[in-house]
Parts: sequence; structure tokens; C-alpha cells
Amino acid sequence: MHEVTEIRIKYPNKIPVVVERYQKEKNLPPLSRTKFLVSQDLPLAQFAVTLRSRLCLASSQTLYLLVNNRGLPNMTVTMQELYRDNKDEDGFLYLTYASQEMFGGLLPPQPPSSPDLAPSPVVL
Repeated sequence: MHEVTEIRIKYPNKIPVVVERYQKEKNLPPLSRTKFLVSQDLPLAQFAVTLRSRLCLASSQTLYLLVNNRGLPNMTVTMQELYRDNKDEDGFLYLTYASQEMFGGLLPPQPPSSPDLAPSPVVL
């Protein structure tokens, strides 16, 4: 909490985000770093594009982002909106990335989405 407080004071227009690989993920590589400071007005879809480039994904690979391991967010939401509605008690926004096989594979099981999260994934 102390770390986030210092970050928010020093960078008031940035959102502290932790991005983790889904624990059973086998197709996507791990990120070299997991903590990011993201512009609050950045759409989640644009952040996902940044993650794709950091992971060096092939065009046939799909990336899904889960918020707090519980649902697929609407990709048009801004990072500020996502943070406001989903930040952890420690002050970080936690996102998990996972893949889905393009032909016949399934995304890892998830609990039902909350009403503020979009029910359908966006493939990037």
C-alpha cells in the first residue's frame, strides 16, 4: 500500500498495474516485468496491444486479459475506469493474461463476470 501511495503522489495521472501470466498458461511466454505505470486515459485495448508486443506474439496467437482472475473486461474501458472499479485493497490493479487455442481450445474456467464487465472476449 505504501508503494502505491508513493507512486500515486509522484505520478497522479498513472495507474499502477500488475500483469501476471495465468498459472496454467502453456502457450504464452512470461513477461520480463510485471509492474507497469499506465496512463489513466489509455483504453484497455491499447494496453493489450502493448502487452502483445512485449510478449512478441505471432499473429495466430490470442491474448485474453482477466481482471482480478474473475472476468473479461470490456476492452473499450479506460485504465482509470478499470482501476476505479477493480483496484485491489493494496492499491494495484491486477490483470492476468491467458491464451486460447485458435482452433477448438478453451479459455481457462472462470467465475461468472460481474455486471460491469463485458461477457464476451475481444480477440486482439
